[in-house]
Amino acid sequence: MNPALPLTVSPRIAPLFRLQYEAAQEAWVLLYPEGMVRLNTPAAEILRRCDGQRDVAAIIADLEQCFQQSGLADDVQAFLGHAGERGWLV
Repeated sequence: MNPALPLTVSPRIAPLFRLQYEAAQEAWVLLYPEGMVRLNTPAAEILRRCDGQRDVAAIIADLEQCFQQSGLADDVQAFLGHAGERGWLV
């Protein structure tokens, strides 16, 4: 089980990775020197908001507002914890 990221942390993409949209893949991807991770839409929407400025609470609020959905906190925090364990975030 992945540890959830606390609400007060402001995650950003780790310097080793670059988040970008790949037209050929028709998806957002994380590029790194040895390869690429193709992201599903929810993962991409979360990671696109990891700019080091917004904390986890702000990311959740933005996602809930953009997608007019509530109760996303547990899923977003769990995903961010998973992404942190994989080294995608600092």
